[in-house]
Amino acid sequence: AVQLAESGGGSAEAGGSLTISCSLSGDFGADPPFDPCLGWFRQETGKQREHVAAADADGNVMIADSVKDRFTVFRENTKNTVSLQMNSLKLEDSAMYYCAVAKRSWVGYCRDVDSIDSWGRGIQVIVSS
Repeated sequence: AVQLAESGGGSAEAGGSLTISCSLSGDFGADPPFDPCLGWFRQETGKQREHVAAADADGNVMIADSVKDRFTVFRENTKNTVSLQMNSLKLEDSAMYYCAVAKRSWVGYCRDVDSIDSWGRGIQVIVSS
């Protein structure tokens, strides 16, 4: 089984920065073993969960168009962590952010909510004016 643990987040003023991180523990028990892709999604109350960014162990990343000029995703394979650096925060970036993992390697599977096999508990990001 896999587990995801998010950290960071909190509050920031518009225009500020925050970094959130996620640590993956365990594995899917596959033979041979593989490094799954990891991703970040966010969800505002009453809205659908949307993809923000994803990264795989080969260094491929995908970032949503709505944030690609402001957010950076990076992964440390040796630590099985994925972090999201959020700059120039906007009020509309306020949401619950969820770390996600898919039972696949390629980064594309971690940008599709229907391909996600396990979710973190979520971490709150609040941007104020």
